[in-house]
Amino acid sequence: MIHLNIGSNLNSNFGNKFDNISIAIKLLIENKFDVKRVSNFYETPSYPNKNLPNFLNVGIFGKFTKNAKELRNITSFIEKKIGRAKTKKNDPRVCDIDIIDFNGETINIDNLTIPHKKCHQRNFVLFPISQIDPNWKHPISKINVNILI
Repeated sequence: MIHLNIGSNLNSNFGNKFDNISIAIKLLIENKFDVKRVSNFYETPSYPNKNLPNFLNVGIFGKFTKNAKELRNITSFIEKKIGRAKTKKNDPRVCDIDIIDFNGETINIDNLTIPHKKCHQRNFVLFPISQIDPNWKHPISKINVNILI
């Protein structure tokens, strides 16, 4: 199974943070990502600058028949369609879609690292996973999500 995390901390032409994430999920489905479960929405402070707008995040668990690189192309397309512009690291953004886990594979090619290199340190990623897939284990450390939290 594949885990994605979608976040937003800015409004877009499509609406507010909730709307941005909802549209991203709709576009993933339209691009043949088979969504099995969606977590609750989680609101968290921006990191590292807590003075920036809060993030809204959601975890998604599903299947995709193509490879991880193709999924990354689709997620990049969706981010841009919703209005994401290239900015500095950790700047506010209308849509951020991270591939957290791709069928337990370890991938490091063409600016694509899976599992996401800091997923085990981010509760805004771990809490949604715990809710929708409580038996998930980090593909490298093999540590269960609830222990990582």
